[in-house]
Amino acid sequence: MIRATILGTIAVFLTTNALCAGMFEVQQVADHIWALEGPAENRNADNLANNATFGLIETSEGAVLVDPGGSYKGAAAIDAVIATLTKQPVKYVINTGGQDHRWLGNSYWQAKGAKIVSSNAAIADQNDRASMQLTVLSQLIGAQGLENTKPSSADIRFDTAYDLSLGGVEIAVRHVAPAHTPGDSFVWLAQSKTVFTGDIVYVGRVLGVMEFSSSRNWIAAFEAVAALEPAHLVPGHGPATTLAAAKADTYDYLVNLRTGMASHIDEGGDIIDAVNVDQSAFARLAQFDALAGRNAQRVFEEMEWE
Repeated sequence: MIRATILGTIAVFLTTNALCAGMFEVQQVADHIWALEGPAENRNADNLANNATFGLIETSEGAVLVDPGGSYKGAAAIDAVIATLTKQPVKYVINTGGQDHRWLGNSYWQAKGAKIVSSNAAIADQNDRASMQLTVLSQLIGAQGLENTKPSSADIRFDTAYDLSLGGVEIAVRHVAPAHTPGDSFVWLAQSKTVFTGDIVYVGRVLGVMEFSSSRNWIAAFEAVAALEPAHLVPGHGPATTLAAAKADTYDYLVNLRTGMASHIDEGGDIIDAVNVDQSAFARLAQFDALAGRNAQRVFEEMEWE
């Protein structure tokens, strides 16, 4: 009976880890650096709100996680994958923005002793939208998926810059400007020329311009990333890629939309016809049909008052 119980426990453990590993596409970006790409789909009970790309940095004195997961159980799923990549404990978790998958897993990591790092702008955004995010997640991933998820803010807070040194690895966290969310930051590892962009960059799918986004400042945030001339770029959504590919899918899209919208407004166009601003060059991107029109109207509302 004891042997059967032990074997059953092991089987559950192995199955759980297999499921968690299957949630992510794991890419080794450079030595001791990985991208964990979650599924390109809406939040649901299977992905536990981990529908984004996360990052792992291994050092001799511990690991650093870029973004904690979209729920407590989502964070545990990330932890299970990390266990297959390194024996180092996660010492720090960086929140790159205000979306749920950028911070709602914080309490899981804090319970394991990790310190959370976030910009003050992101924390303000998180606090503003926490109740709404939990309400939406309760519908999308369900009460069971959301179990134990509690909003928890960062331990280490900064305005525009925070520098972390761990095990000989220098990590720079920078909040340059609002982008997809008001507090978006990127994480720069100069030694390996690797950047984790959070929601400043989307690859392979159309980005979302929301009511809390700033398309104008988003361009400035991307330009700050580009100025680093990274050899390796890990986006907030999509696989690790090159700066050129990131520019094609994010920067060029924003510039095209804002340029077309400026002409539309100058010609006396209204918000209803804003959806007709030409975005066809980006129809190759996933979710184009679902998001292009909404993005156009949101950018119209933003630019009308600039």
